[in-house]
Amino acid sequence: MSRVRVAALSVAGVVLVGVAGLAAAGLGGGGGTPTGRSSLPPATARIERTTLVETQKVDGTLGYGSTRTMAGAGGRGVLTWLAAPGSVISRGRSAYRVDDHPVPLLYGALPLYRTLADGTKGRDVLQFERNLQALGYTGFTVDETYTAATAAAVKRWQEDLGLDETGKVAPGSVLFASGAIRVAERKAQVGDRVSGPVLTYTGTTRQVDVNLDVQYQRLAKKGAKVSVELPGGGTTKGRITKVGKVATAGQGNDPTTVAVTVAVDDQGSLGSFDKAPVAVYLTSRRHENVLSAPIEALLAQSDGGYAVQVVDGGRVRTVPVETGAFTQGKVEISGSGLSEGMSVGVPK
Repeated sequence: MSRVRVAALSVAGVVLVGVAGLAAAGLGGGGGTPTGRSSLPPATARIERTTLVETQKVDGTLGYGSTRTMAGAGGRGVLTWLAAPGSVISRGRSAYRVDDHPVPLLYGALPLYRTLADGTKGRDVLQFERNLQALGYTGFTVDETYTAATAAAVKRWQEDLGLDETGKVAPGSVLFASGAIRVAERKAQVGDRVSGPVLTYTGTTRQVDVNLDVQYQRLAKKGAKVSVELPGGGTTKGRITKVGKVATAGQGNDPTTVAVTVAVDDQGSLGSFDKAPVAVYLTSRRHENVLSAPIEALLAQSDGGYAVQVVDGGRVRTVPVETGAFTQGKVEISGSGLSEGMSVGVPK
């Protein structure tokens, strides 16, 4: 994951940028008195009543989340086929073959730690029978007891897979993961004995992982909406699904961070990016029902304040303003006589 890169959000910094742009455009400070037609600004923009959202920009990494290792259970046999990195394996499909026999993937939290046979009872039986039913096999009751009816359904399943029809399920004959997996990296080769790590895998849905500086942890609330800026400039929406509870101390000058996970519902908006750096915008503060104008409309005044040039009927008057939030090229303004819909001067 990338180290958090703090975006510059200070009002002073943003104002300086805006004022520098104005100076370059030739819009000097107003003198507080009306000016004539010859002093009309080169362009105008409307004052809007809107909601401004201040954001904090941090770095993240777009990918498939953390990797896990899949080991060859049972420790017997030779690998005869192994799925390629990037392959997606769903329930009933195989990530590898041993002695040319498929080792299908099933869904569940418990590993297959013992042989399931007629008379076996327990949560692992219930987990297996749920998978067997999901694969379309029936004729047994889905519960914690492995019965002769379960064994009969298993024999039909084994026949379809081209396996010996034993009616039993032994360790090493199936694999369990929480859901469909995506192969990340091969850890063994065809011809190896099945006695250790075979591959690493991730989930199949891309997400954004952020190492968030703890000073911004208050901005990361589970369920909060965020904006994700992709490589190349496109953006997509996301929502925070997980905020770590344990902070990780930084090395050297690096900050202490917490892990934050962002889900992206529109996976199609992500293109083909994987392990790509992205920017995540966290909401810092909302300013609702305020007047706003382009930052370029601000004029620096000799007293250190700011004003805007209000254009009305072909004439210009300079109006002192108080500034608030600066975000997305706009600034919150307030001042005597200002109202929604007024035209203010801006550079072309």
